[in-house]
Amino acid sequence: MKKSKMLLILLFVLPWLSFPLLGRRTIIRFLPATILISVISKILYTIGKKRRWWLFYTKVNSKISGDTAFVFGPFFLSALWILKLTYSRFPLYLITNIIVHILFDVWGLKLLKRTRIVTLVRINPFQHFLFLQMRALLLYSFQLLFEKIRKYKKPLLNKISQ
Repeated sequence: MKKSKMLLILLFVLPWLSFPLLGRRTIIRFLPATILISVISKILYTIGKKRRWWLFYTKVNSKISGDTAFVFGPFFLSALWILKLTYSRFPLYLITNIIVHILFDVWGLKLLKRTRIVTLVRINPFQHFLFLQMRALLLYSFQLLFEKIRKYKKPLLNKISQ
């Protein structure tokens, strides 16, 4: 197996080892918004691939593309962890995402390009950083929306049961 394929598989699998450490309440609370942003991210990565914003050289297998491995691997789990650690403290959430995205765009993309997993083609690292930040803001917005829905559902359910 090629080194790049093995690294991509590790990048997909290793974050999932932390999933049980999140705790049941955290998973139940943040999973809907994380799933929604992951599906939207997958669509955006597909659009980006067609517009040649980036190029994934490596696939996990014939049915799982490199972008799918990223979206449902490290991005998915990092979204859950960042929400768990920073939700309801928006400035901290924003700063955390800025730091993580800068680290990824400065060092992570260089490593991924060197190992022939992915490279940016028609966008530069700063534009990719803005893309990731937009996605992070969308995730936070979805979570706020789900929290409001959950908050207003409970009183309604209590009235019905009485």
